[in-house]
Amino acid sequence: MTYKNAIFGVVLAVAGLVTAGTVRAEIIEQILVKVNGEIFTKSDLEQRQVSTLRQKGQQIDLKSDPSNQALRKALDEITPQIMVEAVDEMLLVQRGKELGYKLSDEQFKGVLDNIKKENKLENEEQFQAALKAEGMTMADLRRNLERSMIVQKVQQNEVMGKIGVTEDEARRYYDSHLNEFTTPQSITLREILVAVPSDSKGLNVGVDEAAKTHAEEIRARVTKGGESFEKLAADVSDAPSKANAGLIGPINLNDLAAELRTMVDGMKPGDVTPATRMVRGYQIYKLEALTAAQTMPFEQARERSQTSAGPSFRSTSRSSERRRSSNGRTRTSEKPSRSD
Repeated sequence: MTYKNAIFGVVLAVAGLVTAGTVRAEIIEQILVKVNGEIFTKSDLEQRQVSTLRQKGQQIDLKSDPSNQALRKALDEITPQIMVEAVDEMLLVQRGKELGYKLSDEQFKGVLDNIKKENKLENEEQFQAALKAEGMTMADLRRNLERSMIVQKVQQNEVMGKIGVTEDEARRYYDSHLNEFTTPQSITLREILVAVPSDSKGLNVGVDEAAKTHAEEIRARVTKGGESFEKLAADVSDAPSKANAGLIGPINLNDLAAELRTMVDGMKPGDVTPATRMVRGYQIYKLEALTAAQTMPFEQARERSQTSAGPSFRSTSRSSERRRSSNGRTRTSEKPSRSD
């Protein structure tokens, strides 16, 4: 199956998502895209939608009311790109498997150790609880990590490895694309959610007020009573993140939802937000860490810049050669050849 055909399938799939989300048919699994025998299902899409929304700091339940305008708007913004990236990934993974790429047991163990360290998961029970909160099994995690590794390796060896550029071209690319070599400012939070049950009849003022009071009492236990935010998050939060003591992130600061960005603006590590009404109920956030943006030095970025610079600078060089060889004659436009 060619890339064009795959993208055509994506267009059809995205067009059908508007109605697919509201029709509850008894289907075991809905296939959205098929690429060379590999399928991408509605469940796969929903997992990526949840992951993308969480990376943006938006804690939205996909199973909530289909008429939820905030949910519809968020999904409309992210779904087309998710579908295109899914097809790209399937094609790259298939090529990697043809080349025999796979994740070894030793590599998998090393990645697991890093995940546990970065997320402060001190024992196997906490790790398994965090997996469960993400709706994943160990097999799911390994499969996702292997696919990520294969994609990266194919991109490096099959695509970028064939492009040659000079040191000057690499330097020019680096200087004009500093954002690609800069790790953006990121934020790590912990959350406590006091959920407000949804009611088809509308907002129950009494229930909402009770939830607000409960949330403010929990916040006071932290800010005035000196209790551990992490322990309270694990004990009383209604958010899935309670399995990881409320931990969220690190998240790119620019990817935070506007409302959450406003809440944490000006906070210092250790500060706690007021109990604030959000989509799912009243939420309290603690700023765990704030990491400044960092730009990789050219010496460390040289290999990456040399591979990434190839297409644009080689094209520039060919254009210069054509201009020199034309010797003042009128040049005809050339269209680059394409292979599907």
